[in-house]
Amino acid sequence: MIETRELCKRYGQFSAVDGVSFRVEPGQVLGFLGPNGAGKSTTMKMIAGFLAPTSGRVSVCGHDVGEQPIAAKRVLGYLPEGAPSYGEMSALAFLRFVAQVRGMSTADTARRIDEVVGRLQLSRVLEQPIDTLSKGFKRRVGLAQAILHDPPALILDEPTDGLDPNQKHEVRALIQSMARDKIIIISTHILEEVHAVCTRAIIIARGKVLADATPDQLEARSRFHQAVSLTVQNPVALKEGLARIEGVSAVEIDPQDGRITAFPRSGERILDRINDYLKAQQITVSEMQLERGRMDEVFRTITTADVQAQEARA
Repeated sequence: MIETRELCKRYGQFSAVDGVSFRVEPGQVLGFLGPNGAGKSTTMKMIAGFLAPTSGRVSVCGHDVGEQPIAAKRVLGYLPEGAPSYGEMSALAFLRFVAQVRGMSTADTARRIDEVVGRLQLSRVLEQPIDTLSKGFKRRVGLAQAILHDPPALILDEPTDGLDPNQKHEVRALIQSMARDKIIIISTHILEEVHAVCTRAIIIARGKVLADATPDQLEARSRFHQAVSLTVQNPVALKEGLARIEGVSAVEIDPQDGRITAFPRSGERILDRINDYLKAQQITVSEMQLERGRMDEVFRTITTADVQAQEARA
């Protein structure tokens, strides 16, 4: 497993990471979410052994990162923010260099390079200097070096940053295929990525963990959870009728697209009641959707509440 215990990083009086503790086990993909400056990358650098904590401990697959740094790094693949590399090297030369540093045999190097090049579709840029590659290809080369030695644990900082939609889909599929027997932590600001690949998510702000739950559990905190959204010809006329339905707490019309949403009281299920009302009134609906909840709203609520609490204490 990967485990952090009361992990802290301070710069003078400023706490970039403040008492972060969590555990990730094989088969889990942990999404690490937070606004800019929340402490995500700093935490990942400490887990990977690239940055020493001010206090606290980290272990990777049973190896204490502070006391057994080489053993910990041997079982870890790390894609840093920005995917830094040696720009004058070709992609192929860089991967061979990483394999050599990792102590891989010649046979394993050739086999693994073939595998990661195929999975990340790098064959057409292998001989190009890395500095000449697009941002997306640089990111894929960075991901290739992280998984080259087939490590049991992966730390991926913004793995799909700079990729086009097709490439994002391919990288997410790769992460899902590796997730069965690996420990994976992903830092991301793309909330859709949480649903696409993560089995669990941590929200961090101002260096503190504010939430730790599955994506479904986080979405259940949204006021849109179990809400019903409809597209009708005359939403204003429908609003009053929906508000009278048992279990409905509020009805709102989106000023942008005219979509009408009925919000349930806590614990209520209103979809069937709304459906019965629409049939009884013979109202034509062009689209109706039961909302799962909105991760962006939950993210904003959690992180802005923390900021407001900090300001109130100040």
